[in-house]
Amino acid sequence: MPPPLSRPFQIFVKPTGPLCNLGCAYCYYLDKKALFAGNESLRMSDAVLESYIQQHLQACPDPEVRFSWHGGEPTLLGIDYFRKIVALQMQYQSPKLRIINGIQTNGTLLNEEWCRFLSEEQFNVGVSMDGPPELHDLYRVTRNNSPTHHETLRGLELLQKHGIAHEILCVVNAANSQRPLRVYRYFKQLGVKYFTFLPLVEPQPGATSGVTPRSVQPQAWGNFLCTIFDEWQERDIGAIKVQIFEEAARSAFGQEHTLCIFRPVCGDVPVLEHNGDFYSCDHYVDAQHCIGNICTTPLTDLLDHPAQRAFGQAKLSTLPRYCRECTVRDMCNGECPKNRFITTPDGEPGLNYLCAGYKQFFSHCRPFVNQIAALWRQQSGGTIKAVVPAANIGRNDPCPCGSGKKYKKCCMTRG
Repeated sequence: MPPPLSRPFQIFVKPTGPLCNLGCAYCYYLDKKALFAGNESLRMSDAVLESYIQQHLQACPDPEVRFSWHGGEPTLLGIDYFRKIVALQMQYQSPKLRIINGIQTNGTLLNEEWCRFLSEEQFNVGVSMDGPPELHDLYRVTRNNSPTHHETLRGLELLQKHGIAHEILCVVNAANSQRPLRVYRYFKQLGVKYFTFLPLVEPQPGATSGVTPRSVQPQAWGNFLCTIFDEWQERDIGAIKVQIFEEAARSAFGQEHTLCIFRPVCGDVPVLEHNGDFYSCDHYVDAQHCIGNICTTPLTDLLDHPAQRAFGQAKLSTLPRYCRECTVRDMCNGECPKNRFITTPDGEPGLNYLCAGYKQFFSHCRPFVNQIAALWRQQSGGTIKAVVPAANIGRNDPCPCGSGKKYKKCCMTRG
């Protein structure tokens, strides 16, 4: 039995490959069907599934083991398939391990039976939604171009009815980026407490530069984040969690990023396809980045494979000087390599397309997160005890600096 890996990792598992019941206009994964033989089943076999679960449990160095089920649309496999997943996890789980399952879904296939299962097994569920109907239905459509918002909303409401931990994953594009408060307030109105915003960046096919019209523009991305951050800071600290805000705070606390896109090096969030093929990253599922197969090579060897480590290190080694000297480098680290296709002001290749937007946002929020980190150190004797201390400080609470004033009248407003 191979020893556990020496570092944490996360694997996006695709038990149904690229199959999906929708035809979202911007989906980058549907065309991955071309990688597999025409008659090949895109359903992960029982043998591959069992091998993967066993190997994942053996490889994880932490007592808390996370499984991430992605697609395509994983709920296409049906509840019985996921019951099998849970049964296999219990079969190979040691008493010292705690298993946490997460599933990313478009929500349209969820029903009462699904939600009873997800609740009983304590799954964390990510729901893909791009805002209110007029924004969501622009791109998140069926294969015959019908709207999907009403079905996604029905699925979300079922999750909430059953008390299932959930978050919204919102793809920010050219349309909804122009209405940040409409998007943010709509999600709050739905009672969602956790948001992740992902920028849509699609290089123009066949062009050496430029992006598709539906891609978010850098300035719009920066404005979107700054606008929402200001409202969150004013009204929602402690009530709403936005992933990128928490990531920004981690740098002020001297903590490593949890998101691979903001780490100095990447490669610890690979993809496992339905047939056991192991790929470097969700955005690099292609022949060049297929490292091996878990049916012939142990998962630990694939995670530590020289090609996989080189893939991760390339993120750092190709970082342009413009980024290395940037005042917010520790918050960004050049973001995802897939978006590094423009040149720096002095002509060096490898600058992130969204650089201007990220720099705008991280510069905007940095004074606030630095200030909160300093206050927290003061209160805790220099020991960092939380990732986002602001989550425990309401704007009407006493300021932690000890002034006797409300937080909103004291350190919250200081530059």
